[in-house]
Amino acid sequence: MNMSTWSIRHPVPPIALFLVLLIVGIVSFRGMPVTQFPNIDLPIVTVSLSQPGAGPSELVTQVVQPVEDSIASVTGVRHISSTTSDGGATITVEFELEVDSDRALNDVKDAVANVRSDLPQGLTEPLVKRLDITGLPILTYAVSDPQKSIEELSKFVDDVISRQVQTADGVGKVSRIGGSERQINVDLDPDRLMAMGLSAADVSTQLRNKNIDMGGGRGDLAGSEYSIRAMGSADTVARLAQTPIAIADGRTIRLDQIGTVRDGGAEIRSFALLDNTPVVAFGVFRASGASDLTAADASKEIIAQIAAAYPSVKISLIDDTTIYTEDTFRSAMETLIEGAALAVIVVFLFLRNWRATLIAAIALPLSVLPTFFVMTMLGFSLNTISLLGITLVTGILVDDAIVEIENIVRHINMGVPAYEASEEAASEIGMTVIAISFSIVAVFAPVSFMPGIAGQYFKQFGLTVAVSVLFSLLVARIITPMLAAYFMRDTKHVEEPRDGWLMRALMGILRWTLRNRGVTLILGVLIFAGSIFSATLLPAEFIPPGDIGRSNIQIEVPPGSTIQDNQDAAHLITQKIRQFPEVRSVFVNGGDESSTTARVTVNYGEKSEREKTSFQLEDEIREAVRDLPDMRINFLNENGQNDLMISVLGDTEDGAAEAAQKLEAAMKALPSLIEVRSAASLRKPEIRVTPKPEIAAQLGVTSSALASTLLVATIGDAESNLAKFNTGDEQIPIMVRLAEYARNDLARVADLRVPSSAGQVPLSTVADVTLSSGATQISRYDRRYQTQVFANLADGALLGPATEQVMALPAKVGMPEGTGIQSSGDAEIMAEVFGAFGTAMGAGILLVYVVLVLLFASFITPVTILLSLPMAIGGAIFALFLTGNAISLPVIIGFLMLMGIVTKNAIMLVEFAITSMHAGVPKRESILDAVHKRARPIVMTTIAMTAGMVPSAISNSSGSEFSSPMAIAVIGGLLLSTVLSLLFVPSLFSSIDALRERMGRLMRRVLGTNRRRGEEIAGV
Repeated sequence: MNMSTWSIRHPVPPIALFLVLLIVGIVSFRGMPVTQFPNIDLPIVTVSLSQPGAGPSELVTQVVQPVEDSIASVTGVRHISSTTSDGGATITVEFELEVDSDRALNDVKDAVANVRSDLPQGLTEPLVKRLDITGLPILTYAVSDPQKSIEELSKFVDDVISRQVQTADGVGKVSRIGGSERQINVDLDPDRLMAMGLSAADVSTQLRNKNIDMGGGRGDLAGSEYSIRAMGSADTVARLAQTPIAIADGRTIRLDQIGTVRDGGAEIRSFALLDNTPVVAFGVFRASGASDLTAADASKEIIAQIAAAYPSVKISLIDDTTIYTEDTFRSAMETLIEGAALAVIVVFLFLRNWRATLIAAIALPLSVLPTFFVMTMLGFSLNTISLLGITLVTGILVDDAIVEIENIVRHINMGVPAYEASEEAASEIGMTVIAISFSIVAVFAPVSFMPGIAGQYFKQFGLTVAVSVLFSLLVARIITPMLAAYFMRDTKHVEEPRDGWLMRALMGILRWTLRNRGVTLILGVLIFAGSIFSATLLPAEFIPPGDIGRSNIQIEVPPGSTIQDNQDAAHLITQKIRQFPEVRSVFVNGGDESSTTARVTVNYGEKSEREKTSFQLEDEIREAVRDLPDMRINFLNENGQNDLMISVLGDTEDGAAEAAQKLEAAMKALPSLIEVRSAASLRKPEIRVTPKPEIAAQLGVTSSALASTLLVATIGDAESNLAKFNTGDEQIPIMVRLAEYARNDLARVADLRVPSSAGQVPLSTVADVTLSSGATQISRYDRRYQTQVFANLADGALLGPATEQVMALPAKVGMPEGTGIQSSGDAEIMAEVFGAFGTAMGAGILLVYVVLVLLFASFITPVTILLSLPMAIGGAIFALFLTGNAISLPVIIGFLMLMGIVTKNAIMLVEFAITSMHAGVPKRESILDAVHKRARPIVMTTIAMTAGMVPSAISNSSGSEFSSPMAIAVIGGLLLSTVLSLLFVPSLFSSIDALRERMGRLMRRVLGTNRRRGEEIAGV
């Protein structure tokens, strides 16, 4: 007794099982987090190194290289990359995926600790932490208040908004953008310092030692224990200004006599503008594993409460990425329902039986809802990838039920009572249904185990499809036959209707193909070759760009420009962009990466609320800002990167820079690329202080003393070394340095006093002070110097062909010895993902072969089915060509689905033919009868799947740019493969089976193998 028969005779257990699965599925669905992308855990560790005042070149040689060399010895390290700029460096360590994240973190900490003693003394303590990939902020707000200064607004964001929003459900962190920290500024007069024989470093050190409250131990007094505290901290700025500073001969001078003391903000090194109005902004990031929608809703509620409690503060929403996430989720659910409804309508049109249609329709919720329970147990979320899997299998989920119910209806029409017909039909087609489902699982399951980051992202896709298909199999084997047995009506024997013109035409063509198998197979080979060749005709891209309602623009002012110059450029470009009526807001975040760069976010609103797409608006804005002076404007994609990024690697910094400049010039000549730029061309002005060796040695002046004197005088000491002003609830740093007019005067800088064995001497006496230039940023990759070249794609250009053109350039431009290039960004990920999918497809075909070998108990018969796989490629390529789509990631996913569907059609034909041959029917008649009997369910399932894909193919909602090419490819491949399966698979099976028989006779004659008793038919 098989599973179907058992469920028919014992209906209560399967009903109870699926009632429980439905309930837990609904509960799981309601509780699943909704995110834009899957939560992935990558073993990536970052090391942050800071040495205020140090240049990139010095940091690389003195800090970065020793740390890189130490980390390189750690087991499991895959790649080491570093970025070094003024005053700091960040090293990113990527481990192999199998390495535990906690172990990776501890190993890197140990490696850094091993070389800590060899690093410069001025280096702050390295910060080693694991990189938690949660993406961009889900919400970005701007805060303004005419009654508050920027420093007060910054404190309000940090102390009020951040603390309260971080308590919201699902929120991981709140990051302030722009603003300024409160700071006590002590601006020293260089002339007064010189007269008193002091340096800025002397004053800073004395303040640090005097302006402090410290514990002094404890003592007993009159039988009671008292704590002893030394209270030296000034409680007001005025008292701080009166702090005595010791000078020569035991005299003292008040602090305000050698400079000004004021309560203000730190030096502005970043800024934020909303529609050209200075603001302090903040971004809300969701916690890892939390829902974007939950975190956003909870944050909005708290922010509304804060706005009500502080009416003078205006909190404006700049960007809300959850709108796109929610639209994608809602669109996927609507597509799922629409596709299911269309599939059910197709079933009714074919069967003309509302009871059979209802039984087939029940399969969809019974398959989908339990899938949500398994997804919850596996820690999955409802994201772009998992939702893609669910919408992709809409047609497949009713496929097994359609095959079952169609066979049951056919038996009922033969006059068999519904109860017996359900048992007979389910038993008859059981192995076919199982083979179909396991073939589809075999195709999709390897996707979940792809290597690299691609495997992490698509794990949820493959397993979601596989689990839902297995549940649909369970429904088809125990629920569909059971419901049919009790709810279908008995029917008197119905004479099989005469074949229509379409069936007669099909059978006529089929008889001709079986008579002319050679010609048929030659045509099949030509179609096969044409299908494979057609795949090379379409260009390739990674992911079709989507309209997310905003544009990202990077502006860059000339090297050496001040932060005010940067802000002026931001004002200018904002003014230009605001002229477009579709623009909702323009937000600028400047100075975070460098004082010469800024990021501009242009918000257009939702896609449904405007006539122009974001791409059209972006082209118009690009034309409007093209001629703005003294700034380099770079449009970025939705991930905040350029379309094409090429890494130039070299053994030396100069070699990599020279190679990058040559490559940049060659790339500018390519018509497919625009906005080509190289990081190598950016050189910032700098002042170089070079010690005079003999004089410095005689006076006992070291390079470190020179650097320390200059550091404190110009930008101030490191924050950890600064004196603190105690306000009662916080410690405010006291920044001691020269007054601004002196810092900006090269002559005064050269006249700074440096401590020596002969007292204080002018800086110019012991060192040469000259103007020069240096790198703004130095990047390294796997301990080689790296310079990146960036470009965007021209209208109509695609990533794949453009990358191929660029990768062919080094041989033409004559790059320096020891240099090379490699793709990075989207191009690198595309190559990795496409390669991984190719491997997954190969593994899927192998697993399908194993399933078919077990089904047919033959090593040769499954070859018939595998050779039918390429038949769908040509139809998919043709459909993509007609609609103007390229081969992209969603199209590759569609190819995977087609593999499973084509396999299904061939299995239904071959299995029926072999069963008839087992019953003694001649091979030719068995093949003709298989096509005649199986044509209707094959066409039914094809049209049902096509109907399920139509909503995705024609959708214009958010996220449709990703799902539409996939649906178009599937529809085109489905229609062509169905026709070719019915025409070519029979001839292919007949030829291969004849070959199998001849090979069997040859092996028995040559090897003397015995024939199994009773083996008289093909397929055994």
